[in-house]
Amino acid sequence: MSFPALLADLVGPVVRDLARRSGKDLSRWLEQVHHVGGCAEPVRLVGETMTLDAATGQVLSSYNTTGEPHGELLIRCGNRRASRCPSCAELYRRDTFHLIRAGLLGEEKGVPATVRAHPRVFATLTAPSFGPVHRGPDKNGVRRVCHPRRSGPACFERHKADDTRLGQPLDPDSYDYIGHVLWNAHAGDLWRRFTIYLRRHLAAAAGQTQTSFNKAVRVSFAKVAEYQARGVVHFHAVIRLDGRTDDPVDVIEPPSWATLDLLDGAIRSAAAAVEVKAPDVGQDAQELVWGRQIDVKAIRTGEFDGELSEQAVAAYIAKYATKAAETSGTLDRRIHAHDLPRLHDHGATAHAARLIRTAWTLGNPETHPELTGLKLRKWAHMLGFRGHFSTRSRAYSTTLGAIREERAEYRRAQQGVERHEESTLVMAHWSFAGQGYTPGESLLAGSVLNDFSSKTARREVDP
Repeated sequence: MSFPALLADLVGPVVRDLARRSGKDLSRWLEQVHHVGGCAEPVRLVGETMTLDAATGQVLSSYNTTGEPHGELLIRCGNRRASRCPSCAELYRRDTFHLIRAGLLGEEKGVPATVRAHPRVFATLTAPSFGPVHRGPDKNGVRRVCHPRRSGPACFERHKADDTRLGQPLDPDSYDYIGHVLWNAHAGDLWRRFTIYLRRHLAAAAGQTQTSFNKAVRVSFAKVAEYQARGVVHFHAVIRLDGRTDDPVDVIEPPSWATLDLLDGAIRSAAAAVEVKAPDVGQDAQELVWGRQIDVKAIRTGEFDGELSEQAVAAYIAKYATKAAETSGTLDRRIHAHDLPRLHDHGATAHAARLIRTAWTLGNPETHPELTGLKLRKWAHMLGFRGHFSTRSRAYSTTLGAIREERAEYRRAQQGVERHEESTLVMAHWSFAGQGYTPGESLLAGSVLNDFSSKTARREVDP
């Protein structure tokens, strides 16, 4: 094995720390670092595992961490955020890509190839306005006048795409920060109600009763949440119409009357009909709704030629599965009371800091007991949003767990490891020993991480 760093490069306290923490077996330690694939914050475990023959009690294999450097085993942290661990986030992105792709192309992971003929759209549902914010170039990259108004907050500049003011309110004092946080907190419920309304509107548009529609057609979807620059989430979703059978996960072609136009119109009408009432917080109760900008595009087969292809949609959704609120100027870690005065020092923008403080204030159980269930203080760093970033309906395609098990099985086959089935009993005991590297280890591990990052950057154009 060729090491990415030489001991001669380690000096002073770093050498002492590495020698004290890692002992003499640096080769094995580096082997573990390579094994976790450049994970930035690996989890350290101590314990043992033993595989027994269930019939005879014979020990077939055993492992104990006492022989490892530190007496600990390093495993991946599994964090999906690219800001926290580029390595694990990249793996999550690729898994999500294959999950979305399987539901669009079929021919793999239990989805038939006929799924390409089903009505399918790429839909985007956004939040309403809570006050004017600085706008950048349009989707074609054309720089536009930000907010040319004769009265009220206005901005006549043409902002560049990298302008730090993008997404920041023109007038923070008139911006609806409470409404913004409450909308984020209820975004998951808005989506849930949208899926219910969508089935109702599809049935009505098709001239069917809800019962007859549900017996004939199933709505399958996969969605991802993305933060806009202003700090509010919106949802991108692949929505597909399938026929329904007695098997809850069987995917067949829907009836001929379940068309693409039917799906398009029902998505727009259902989104416009959804309302969620937010609790009263010292002002009139708010009716939370979707924004007026609802985009629905048909997904076409073949290469991208002005229409969305399956490959392009899968790559787009997978890209946002590894990003969270930190892309809008907030933090990627939970907030504590002592962090509130120093949010700017941690990298939060003025707008994000005000949203965080608003969430923290609304999350006070003494002053706002009606909001306790929203857990706003726990999710203040997410600006109130506490939903899952990537979700799918049961019959859309495979699961992330199945994809990971498939990869693990492939690795076992590569290494020639025999997998014992029902005739064996596995006994294990593991304990959490910490997470991340010591300062001395970080110098060696950093070169591995840099090597991984450079390889990832070269592959960024690929799925």
